[in-house]
Amino acid sequence: MKGYNIDKLPEKYAKARVKETDISMKDAVNIAHFLRGMSVESAKNVIDGVIEKKTPVPYFRYLDSVSHRRASGPGRFPIKAAKEFKKLLDDASANAEFKGLSDDLKIFHISASKGRMVKKFTPKAYGRAGAFFKDLINLEIVVTENEKE
Repeated sequence: MKGYNIDKLPEKYAKARVKETDISMKDAVNIAHFLRGMSVESAKNVIDGVIEKKTPVPYFRYLDSVSHRRASGPGRFPIKAAKEFKKLLDDASANAEFKGLSDDLKIFHISASKGRMVKKFTPKAYGRAGAFFKDLINLEIVVTENEKE
């Protein structure tokens, strides 16, 4: 699939993407790692808890000066990034509903990657200019029906 980081897809799936959103790459990578493998409903509940500052996102990467949280280790509450992931989960569940998939969905693939860079310049003294570059982030998700035992 053009633009996705996954090659092999399951038989029944739904996908969604958010392109070039202005969130932190470090927060996006850690949230994606935290949600990977969850069911969509539990992922939505976790994201709601992060937005309400009740459930911290445990950080596994970019740990420099990240404070310890009770019962989860080093973690934070990245609210801005969590809101974008909530939109992504809502879009994926709406696409699954349109395709006729059941309500019991599982996250098959989720990732965050760098998008394009916005190049800005800020004025400095003596007629000079300083670079102010901003990376935009692409988010993607693929959900499947949960297997019945």
